[in-house]
Amino acid sequence: MKTKQQEPRQDPEATPLGTRERIVRTTSRLMQRQGYQGTGVKQIAREAEATLGSVYHFFPGGKQELGTAAVRHGDEEFADILEKMLAAEDSPATAILVLTKVLGEGLRDSDWLDGCPVTSTVVGTAGDSPGIQEAAAEAFARWRALVADALRRAGFGERDAAELAYTVISALEGAEMAAQVARSTEPLEVVGRHLARLIESYR
Repeated sequence: MKTKQQEPRQDPEATPLGTRERIVRTTSRLMQRQGYQGTGVKQIAREAEATLGSVYHFFPGGKQELGTAAVRHGDEEFADILEKMLAAEDSPATAILVLTKVLGEGLRDSDWLDGCPVTSTVVGTAGDSPGIQEAAAEAFARWRALVADALRRAGFGERDAAELAYTVISALEGAEMAAQVARSTEPLEVVGRHLARLIESYR
């Protein structure tokens, strides 16, 4: 119980970010919008309000290590959204339909700039950054596992859950990119409806 002498507890969301976290979030945002090749370490340092020395202190591997950290950050962010969406709905089909609407709204609100941070970062590394590609593969596997778990909880068999999860994540990634190119939420809306029908057809 709080006494008069105690300071009120700070809201974690209001706590200023540490330098490392600020660098990671800035890297993720820049690579999400500009891609890996289009983002430089100097720009990351400038926009994160950090010195180059600080960037290389936390990330001695330079840009490749920053890219890997950015992918892992994007993985955690989307996994959190996906897990909450799937838990909020009794039906996985409904959850995916709602998710596509949320993704579409987020893209539109960012003026079609903020697509998938994992895909945006890994595309263009051309096999030169195994750490980034490994982190991206782990991200996709984690997202598929979340979808598959939700499907199993809803009564789907192991094989159907696994294969549908592959389909869901692959379709969402493609639809998000198509929505960016078209500057329209329609690709995500269409894919959402068809994924929901596909999932329901297995019942």
